[in-house]
Amino acid sequence: MGSSHTSVRPVLGVIGGSGLYAMEGLERVQEHTIETPFGAPSDALIEGWIGDTQLFFLPRHGRGHLFSPSEINYRANIWALKKVGCTDVLSVSAVGSMRRKIVPGDLVLVDQFIDRTVSRPRTFFENGVVAHVGFADPTSRRTRTALQKACERLGLRHHNGGTYVCIEGPQFSTRAESLSYRKIPGVSVVGMTNLPEARLAREAELPYATLALATDYDCWNDEHDAVTVDQVIATLHANVAKAQQVIRAVAEQPPEGDCPSQDALRFAVMTAPDKIPAAARERLALLLDRHLPTIAK
Repeated sequence: MGSSHTSVRPVLGVIGGSGLYAMEGLERVQEHTIETPFGAPSDALIEGWIGDTQLFFLPRHGRGHLFSPSEINYRANIWALKKVGCTDVLSVSAVGSMRRKIVPGDLVLVDQFIDRTVSRPRTFFENGVVAHVGFADPTSRRTRTALQKACERLGLRHHNGGTYVCIEGPQFSTRAESLSYRKIPGVSVVGMTNLPEARLAREAELPYATLALATDYDCWNDEHDAVTVDQVIATLHANVAKAQQVIRAVAEQPPEGDCPSQDALRFAVMTAPDKIPAAARERLALLLDRHLPTIAK
């Protein structure tokens, strides 16, 4: 099978984080309720256009912020974006800064993750079918570059690269945990939602990148207690406005070029095709049909 995807028109899937429950400036707006083999996504998908670029927006926590990080149906969310034809996923996420140089209000274009979640389904492949995708580089250079160029054109303060520690939540870290994360080389931010989201995007062969928006310093910072709730909320609102700008700028100059994640499943399925149960084959057809030969039912 050929691996070139450059001729495919980009379709952006945007997952909105805390504070970002709607996407402004969309034209030809439609709403889609998507069914998946893994249940319902967090909300309906909002389809719209920015110029010549099609976009599907999904609020990760649901409109009104209904789902905690542990309650989000990550599998259904990624499946829904794959089903409607998205080619790239932009994950917008509120985070805590783990470094003094990352000032609240800064944007971080994450390129690595550390997983500290404990109770979330993290794969599509189970119940009779096994796949091991590469995840050494969990974000897509193709998609992250589009974010970087957008930030540069807009003149927004940003940090290209950095490691995101994903904790289970919904409680924030203890001070001891926060201080321990800071000892890990490269750790830039802490959040609660990008895993297993990024893992599932890789299994779905969707180039994925994170636009992390620093809301405040995590509790490692002795000065953190002096920050008021009003200040945090004000930063959150300012971050949402920046995220809207960046998404629009990416839509105006969308990701281009091939990405290894677009063929992540090519050699990843370990189960012999004739041993995959019919129910599993049917459930995962959206992912498997591109790679496996037709099997008689």
